Amino acid sequence: MISPSVHEELKAAVGPGWYKYDNETLVSYSYDATPLYQAMPDGVVFPASTAEVSAVMKICAANRIPVIGRGAGSNLCAGTVPMQGGLVMVMTRMNKLIEIDQNNLTATFQTGLNTKKFHLAVEETGLFYPPDPSSMIICTMGGNIALGAGGLRGLKYGTTKDYVIGLEAVLANGEILRTGGKLVKDVAGYDLTRLLVGSGGTLAILTEATVKLVPRPDFRRSMIAIFSDLQSAARTVSQIVASRITPCTLEFMDKATIRVVEDFSKIGLPVDAEAILAIEQDGDEAMVERDLLKIADICKQQGAIQVKVAATPEEGAKVMEARRTALAALSRLRPTTILEDATVPRSRLADMVLEIQRIASKHDVQICTFGHAGDGNLHPTAMTDARDEEELHRVELAFEEIFEAAIGMGGTITGEHGVGMVKAPFLEWKVGASGVDIMKRLKAAFDPDNILNPGKLFAETRKRIVYKNEADDTTPHEPHSGTKQAVDPIHNEHNGQKTHGEG
Repeated sequence: MISPSVHEELKAAVGPGWYKYDNETLVSYSYDATPLYQAMPDGVVFPASTAEVSAVMKICAANRIPVIGRGAGSNLCAGTVPMQGGLVMVMTRMNKLIEIDQNNLTATFQTGLNTKKFHLAVEETGLFYPPDPSSMIICTMGGNIALGAGGLRGLKYGTTKDYVIGLEAVLANGEILRTGGKLVKDVAGYDLTRLLVGSGGTLAILTEATVKLVPRPDFRRSMIAIFSDLQSAARTVSQIVASRITPCTLEFMDKATIRVVEDFSKIGLPVDAEAILAIEQDGDEAMVERDLLKIADICKQQGAIQVKVAATPEEGAKVMEARRTALAALSRLRPTTILEDATVPRSRLADMVLEIQRIASKHDVQICTFGHAGDGNLHPTAMTDARDEEELHRVELAFEEIFEAAIGMGGTITGEHGVGMVKAPFLEWKVGASGVDIMKRLKAAFDPDNILNPGKLFAETRKRIVYKNEADDTTPHEPHSGTKQAVDPIHNEHNGQKTHGEG
């Protein structure tokens, strides 16, 4: 709990209108976009400057108050749920685009800046910022950086971590740290910029960032390839990349997802297809046309039953926008929608999709799969009902097996959503005990009192299934034990206890 005197200190730090602890505000910031997780904070603060963030952190450090940094709350790993109470620090007032430097091809902004607004401002100058998370209409640039967000264009252009070159951050004790800058080369000591990207608010509160920009592509065209079986679609992805063509976007949707998205967007997607690939290329017009011809040939050689090239940029944009609506479309089917995030090498894409289907059938749960096929990042999405405890338990078991299968194929438990609370029990599966140990030491160096977003990243590790050969086989030797401990969004409120142990 925050004492009355500390409430007054926090009000003084940001102004009485920007520190709140009434019940309505506390409930509003007790959850994010992740299903099943909720806990009440003790206060919510809306700073307007780095100086105010620093002042708030000094107060919280002196009183050992947990601080959870938050942007728009659109994350899907329960990364901004205040599971140990404390203070939610909402960064959306700090939303200024400070500069677009066309000489150095960089942009500098406060981290509460809306992602879509940033994209539009950059493109007005003839430049381009490629990372494009599906939630870009509502998410913030700081949230993207904190979780290392990806997006549809990751295959060709990379993800957020590939563009952040400088940061301003406030440490747990209130000190202000600046890393990197408008530099192409900088090897002065440890790369603290890269360390903070993807750290999920556990090491510092990010207040300002500098990212690199690239020239805006002159031309863009899209196509879809329609398949009667999943294996052909997955093989096609591998063949496209192996042919040394790198599309801007190479997206996958299975049959169940296609039907739901078409019902939602009504753009004429083939609802009887087993899978489609939505493909986009950008760049010089002649190169784009040449690449699409080659890609169309590859699709046909690998068994596509139809290839459609968009007649106009607007038609192509509709296809990509429909893909971005997949989560919204699927969420209409059942009361609870759980979208997960697992990545495998591209060569194992077909194996992973088939394994997801097998696991869903085994546990008798409904899972649709879509994702960024070009970089092996899939989003198996379960439609369920959190009120049905038995079904929810089966969903949890299914996702544990899906994460295990991804690891067994040389993949990872998360490609772009981050760890947060959702993946914390599985982190050791990916990085090993020594990896978790070194991460805990880094956490302690930045935040010795564990007040920055506690309860995230580190948790009791789930027992793993042991595979015969992790590189080549996905047949388990023993069943899972344990389930993810979902939080009841109605009855679980902050009680001063840790939900997951940290450190």
